[in-house]
Parts: sequence; C-alpha cells; structure tokens
Amino acid sequence: MARRLVQAGRDTGDTTLPILDHVYRNIYGWERGEGRPTERYRLYYCKALAIPAAQFGTAPTAPAPQAPPGTAKASSRLAGSIAVAYRGTDGPGTGDSVVEREILMTAHESSDHAEQAGQPGLGDTTPGQLRADLVLLAHLNDTGEPLTVFLQMRRTRDRIYRLLDRKLWPREQTDLYFLLGCLNGLMGNVVIRLGYLDAAEELMRAGWAYANGIGHGPLRGQLRTQMSYLMYWRGRYTEGRDLAADGLRYVSDGRPGADLHVHLAKSAARLGDADTARQAIRNANEARERDYRDELLEMGGQFAISEATHHASAGAALATIKGAEGEAAAELERAIGLYDDGPAQGEDHWFGGKPLASIDLAVVRLRSGALDAAAAALEPALALPAGQRITQVTTRLAAARDELAAPVFRGSAQARDLGEQIEEFGREAITAGLHSLPGGPG
Repeated sequence: MARRLVQAGRDTGDTTLPILDHVYRNIYGWERGEGRPTERYRLYYCKALAIPAAQFGTAPTAPAPQAPPGTAKASSRLAGSIAVAYRGTDGPGTGDSVVEREILMTAHESSDHAEQAGQPGLGDTTPGQLRADLVLLAHLNDTGEPLTVFLQMRRTRDRIYRLLDRKLWPREQTDLYFLLGCLNGLMGNVVIRLGYLDAAEELMRAGWAYANGIGHGPLRGQLRTQMSYLMYWRGRYTEGRDLAADGLRYVSDGRPGADLHVHLAKSAARLGDADTARQAIRNANEARERDYRDELLEMGGQFAISEATHHASAGAALATIKGAEGEAAAELERAIGLYDDGPAQGEDHWFGGKPLASIDLAVVRLRSGALDAAAAALEPALALPAGQRITQVTTRLAAARDELAAPVFRGSAQARDLGEQIEEFGREAITAGLHSLPGGPG
C-alpha cells in the first residue's frame, strides 16, 4: 500500500512524499486509529484503489451548492487557471473543488514536510538565488493578485523541498529551513486573504516549526505577528492578544516590534480592554522610533510594515474603543494621506492598505451620522479590481453596510444606493468565485 501511494503521488507530479518507511509507518498508525490520512493521502488512496472520493471512509459526500447568479463564469475562469497544477488529480467523482484542493494540499504538504525535516551541497543552486526569489515574493505579497502570488510561492517552496532531499551541509540546511519558514508564513498570509483560515493556520504553524527548529528569533516574531493577525480575523481575540505578547519576546523594537504592539492593541480593544489597547499603541509608536535591523526587515515587502499601514492598524484598534472615534479618525486620515503620498524608501504599500483604512474611516463617519463623508471615504475600497477584493475588504464592507441600517439613515436614497454598491462589490470579488465552488471557504 505504501508503494502504491508513493507511485500515485509520483504519477501526479508530487515528488515531496516522505521515504517509503515513513509512509509505511503512517499507514500502520492510520489503521490502528492513530489519526487519519490528510487530504493529500486520501486523494492518493482513491487514485491507487481506483475509487471515487465518496467511497473513502464513511462520511457522505455533500451535494454541490448552487452558484449565485453571475459567478459561474468567474468560477470557471478561476478553476481553469489552476486545474493543471496537480496533473491527473482532478478525476471524476472526487467531489472537491479545485481551489480548495490546491490550498489544502499545500497546507498539508507543509505540515508533512515540517514533521519529516532533518535529512542532511546545493551544487550550482545558491542560497542567494533562493533568497532573491523570496524577496521578490515578499514584495509581490503586497502588490500582486493573491491567487497568482500563492501559486508562485508554492513553486518556490516545492523547489526547496527537492533541494532538501540532497546531502547538505548543516549551514545549507539551516538556510533552506529559514526560507521555508518565511514562505509558509507568506503563503498563510495570502490564504487568509482568500478566506481559507484553517489552511492559513496550518501553513503558519508549519512555518513556526522551521523557525523554532533553527532558533531564528526575528522569524519567530514575524510568525507570531501573522498568527495574531489570523486569530484577530477569526474572532479569537484572546489568542490574538497572547500571540502578539509572546512575539515580543523575540523582537520588540523597530517596525517588527511596533507591528506586534499594534496587533496586541487591536485584539485588546476587541476584548474591551481600552487601557491595554491605548498603552500598546503608545508602545508601538515608541518601538517604531527605535533603531533596529534584521535580515527579514532588509528583505522588505511584507516583512517591513510601512508607516501608513502602522497608522491604519492603530486607527483600526482605536475605532473599536468607545469614545475614541476622534483619535481613530485622526490615525486613519493620517494613514490615508501617507498612502496617497506613496511609499517611502524601503517601503511597499500593500494593495489592501488604503481601502481597509478608508472603510474603517467610513464606519467611524457613519457612527456620527456623516453619510456624505462616509460615501467619499469608501471610494478607494469600491474601486478595487476584482482580483484584489479579498476577504478582509468584503468583511469590513459588510460592517459598513450594517452601519447604514441605523435608524438615522432610514429612508435615505443615498444610504440605499451605497448599500447596493457594497452588495455588487461583493458579488464581483475574487472570493465570491471561490465561495461558489464546492468546498469553498466558509
């Protein structure tokens, strides 16, 4: 069975499965009830045994949901663009969406490899070239369309997996584990934007396994920031606060330290702890002023948070504190002004930064009854192209639409029109195409 699973993987172009002995031990454990096969192995079981997915295990196959009107064409284009990524795995009767399989398989492969890591050069392939690829991807993370960037990251990660199969010097192995830690964190960040939060968490935890294994403090701090961000979007604010606080053990100065303080502030504010949130924002401003350098910061992109994004995050935290609307508006207006001025030297402005700050400002304006000002603030968000209409934007716009339902706006034609614009925006978002597919993000 182990040989057949490995062969099924090779037939689809997957060269990252562990050695035969490890697969054998996995099978033995599964048959004893110690855990269950991941999505990847279930897929290969079905291929090896020539059975449809519905016959694997006991769970019934759920019927495919009907796509909302207007999304079928977008879904078809999206699925077609990535269907070739795993050759031969999209056979009839599998019942899973292409998008979900791509993301979940990537997450599971990262977990599998993190557990199996440790097999001790690189020949003509230099760590410098791989780092250059990582730098490019860190910048594309801020500026590119999420799904396209995700697939590029996965290709780079798979290349590193193949290199780790060689006999390496310890230093070379450490360098590759560092790159894998960075890539898994970046992929997790992109997957959050696509709405697959479980897969994002799995990718980030795989990244943490590499960072922790090589004892890389700045990378551990970076991954704690990303995990805190994920928990915030999941509504698990206590975990988000605690993860940010833990990250400060590894880095507390400069941009990385400031970012951790701000994420702590956002979660604390959601928990109703206004004093902790305000203090964390003060700590963030002080940390950002302190001189700090590390290899992640030098790469830039996602690893070097811009001043504009710093103030946007502070404004988002203050916006959830009762009575802090004026302070929140000031921070958000400052962030939008900095976005308008363009990135400073050594900075990138990520594509969702200004739109999210604009939505948060619009929500603050709506709470004070300023409908005209709110409508003007929403313009940058509503102008985003479909490929960049990520989950965070659509979620925050839903909050803005909730504010439009307040009694003060009842009967307002302008409020009704703005609500319809928000609804239309969501129908054309990239995540709408994903949600319409069977097994799309919840």
